[in-house]
Amino acid sequence: MHAAHRSASGFDLTPPSPQERQSLEAALTGEEKRVLLNHGTEAPFCGGLLNNKKAGAYCCRLCGLPLFRAQAKFESGTGWPSFTTPYDDEHVRAIVDRGYGMTRTETRCARCDSHQGHVFPDGPRPTGLRYCINSVSLQFAAQDEPFPDPMHRGEASLKAETGS
Repeated sequence: MHAAHRSASGFDLTPPSPQERQSLEAALTGEEKRVLLNHGTEAPFCGGLLNNKKAGAYCCRLCGLPLFRAQAKFESGTGWPSFTTPYDDEHVRAIVDRGYGMTRTETRCARCDSHQGHVFPDGPRPTGLRYCINSVSLQFAAQDEPFPDPMHRGEASLKAETGS
């Protein structure tokens, strides 16, 4: 068992155990498995969180780690939820993706390694980044509601907030 590594925002980044991973994956739909586990992409303009304008946080659908704050979301016109910056820099991993004859930067959850989407250098200020994320890879925690805590790490006692 690994010692817990906590992010600057206080979340346990220890990867799921094989038993936890099996349980988490069993709760996914076919489409969620295709995107999160097999690096798929949902069709543009059809994701359930694309037009969400509520305050809160967008969390990993597989493990519940908060990945983006609602105030970092912007309308990119691409058909997928887009964000300028992660909830915590330690929560999102960047992986060079050379698939499909191009070079892109894939984004993955830093805790469970699930595929989230890609990040591009064409976003608005202040970061100039556009994290283009599949809705099916996310679950939304409304402001002042508990974060999802499917691995029972005590994170449900933390509340989604709008501040930094």
